[in-house]
Amino acid sequence: MQSLFIKDKKFYSMVAKIAVPIALQGLITSGVNMMDTIMVGAVGETELSAVSLANQFINIFHIFCMGIGMGASVLVARYYGMKDTVSLKRTVAIMLRLCLGMSALFCVATILLPRQIMCIYTVEEEIIAKGIEYLNYSVITYFLLGLSLTCTIVLRNVEMVKIPLYTSIGAFFINVGANYAFIFGKFGLPCMGVAGAAVGTLVARIFEFSMICGYLFLRDKKIGFRIKDLFVPVGNLWKEYIRISIPVLVSDGILALGNNSVAMVIGRLGESFVAANAVTAVTQQLSSVLIQGFSQAGAIVTGYTLGQGDREKAHRQGYAFLGLGIVFGAVAAGIIMLISEPMIRAYNLLPQTQDIARELMLSISLIVLFQATNSIMTKGVLRGGGDTKILMVADNVFLWVASIPLGVIAGLVLELPAFWIYFFLKIDQVLKAVWCVIRLRSGKWIKKIKSSKEYMEL
Repeated sequence: MQSLFIKDKKFYSMVAKIAVPIALQGLITSGVNMMDTIMVGAVGETELSAVSLANQFINIFHIFCMGIGMGASVLVARYYGMKDTVSLKRTVAIMLRLCLGMSALFCVATILLPRQIMCIYTVEEEIIAKGIEYLNYSVITYFLLGLSLTCTIVLRNVEMVKIPLYTSIGAFFINVGANYAFIFGKFGLPCMGVAGAAVGTLVARIFEFSMICGYLFLRDKKIGFRIKDLFVPVGNLWKEYIRISIPVLVSDGILALGNNSVAMVIGRLGESFVAANAVTAVTQQLSSVLIQGFSQAGAIVTGYTLGQGDREKAHRQGYAFLGLGIVFGAVAAGIIMLISEPMIRAYNLLPQTQDIARELMLSISLIVLFQATNSIMTKGVLRGGGDTKILMVADNVFLWVASIPLGVIAGLVLELPAFWIYFFLKIDQVLKAVWCVIRLRSGKWIKKIKSSKEYMEL
């Protein structure tokens, strides 16, 4: 086994240059989510549960878009390393077409089936009614969120990480201000409660879309993509996109459905468990932002290195990323233990809900040790190597064969303590951490990717 740490300052400098702005952006996004939760939680636990469960459906869309964007990023990073701008533009065009189609699908579903969506997660009528109110105000956000999210991923892959970061900072203040105004009826505006949270998010999404997509379509010169390029013929590049990117979309999509199955289990454990999980989910996001940053950096750096044709160097860097995963997993676990009690007390929770939240915090601090390693490997290095088909299989086998059945048994059959329910619901993170180390050592994760030029020569 190779060393988990390499003597290459340039490598760590490059990783930090990419990962830190992404992590800061993730921290800001988690901060927005935390402020949403705190403000809605101040209205009441029913409202908090409704917004939390309604967002589970929106999170399905978010994960699908992440799948579309991260799938495209494998190709974008590789073509950027090759300096192949033609293939790069065509990849972005395919990505945006898929994103617009997915946005339209979720938009129509939310308009026609809001009650059915909420009934997936809970049987409590009051929560369902509040959740429908939130969803009704969230319809247009699918297009705004989808386009800004996928375009952000593209910009990161061509070393433009500051624009998304600055946009997120602006969106944070806009979202907090709009939430305060619309949820509580400040500055002469109506007191809208749950609907106000959705309106505040919509205002922030409009800002994000304007800044990110406006920059990519009008100002960016590294890719040079313009709106007219959305309609450019992509030729046989569809084949390469489907081979590499579609498994990422399928994997993340099925994973989203699996995570919602987890939410369905949680939604049937009672309002206190749902509210406690909403609090701990925000804490987990805050503690793992560095992990997310380094995961995306792993995919980007691996893509660059392989685009330059250096397989051996990419393999060495893979072990270095594994070492970073172990370190940041321990750091994240420590952060959760330090901030868990202050976070719990920041919300207006009943004593029973606080006790459940404490158990969940302890379980999360254990799970994150393994989650950090497998995230940086599977969503970073192995994905950057083009190993998307086997990752699609692994992600979903561990989720559907282990996590969901064991979680259902622990929560709904055995009625175990909250610590063990959450542990079994997330046990796929432990299993994937072991598997990805085996996959890294095999070297089979490094795949060849063809360009538009190579297809033309066939």
